[in-house]
Amino acid sequence: MTLAITPSASATGWQPRFGHYVALGDSYTSGPLVPLPKPTAPLGCARSTTNYPTILAAQTHVGSFRDVSCGGAATGHMTEPQRTPLGTNPPQLDALRPGTDLVTLGIGGNDEGVFGDLVGICPGLRDENPSGSPCRDHFTEAGTDTLAEAVARTGERVGAVLDEIAAASPRATVLVVGYPRITPAPGTGVTCPDVLPFADGDLAWADDIETALNDELRTASENHGASFVDMYPASYGHDACAGLQAWIQGKDTNPLVAMSYHPNAAGMYGVATEIRRTLSAGN
Repeated sequence: MTLAITPSASATGWQPRFGHYVALGDSYTSGPLVPLPKPTAPLGCARSTTNYPTILAAQTHVGSFRDVSCGGAATGHMTEPQRTPLGTNPPQLDALRPGTDLVTLGIGGNDEGVFGDLVGICPGLRDENPSGSPCRDHFTEAGTDTLAEAVARTGERVGAVLDEIAAASPRATVLVVGYPRITPAPGTGVTCPDVLPFADGDLAWADDIETALNDELRTASENHGASFVDMYPASYGHDACAGLQAWIQGKDTNPLVAMSYHPNAAGMYGVATEIRRTLSAGN
């Protein structure tokens, strides 16, 4: 459902605004290697004690909270089990109940391997044409951008997930959380090949792919009774090239900061802040 937020029953504001919050999503939700890991099964989901759902739950004083997000999850893992190297995560929607009144959903980047293809293949192609777009060329077949086509199919699957959420928890406020910027904003001319080793033209193309994915998530939200949390405006200047201001880790995994190409602690806090802003706007 769209935002219909019940104010706190207490004038002092100490009582929870929401009684039962469930966080669904992939690694951009779970927060692999963002200190410190949660000791919740399965450990292979790599949930962090400072991922955005946990920050949000603490900030909004929810009555109860379940984080069932899992690294590597795709839309299919909302209704099917997900095997990880350290155990199996049950279908994430199993965590919902009729009384659930807040749901966040961060999903879509792993569908058809889109994000994995971007970060797994593009860096290795940079040396072929550093100022060009060898990765875009790699994924273009007979004039068709295959990653863009994959993204265009994602919105329908996310919409189906939103329908399942509405059926399981009809009173819930549901927010679809968009992905923050990984690459610098087009037109800034910023590059950082030591951190984000994409060819110059592929930086802009990767941004197009991520923008298209977020557009699909926005449309699915609008068409299926949810609210969309747009992370692109807030993450401007916080991409992987932003140095100390970065919300996204670069190509090198840091076991004390974050997994490569994933949000760090500052990024998680930034997402939680935008979700709270969206919730406040619905009051």
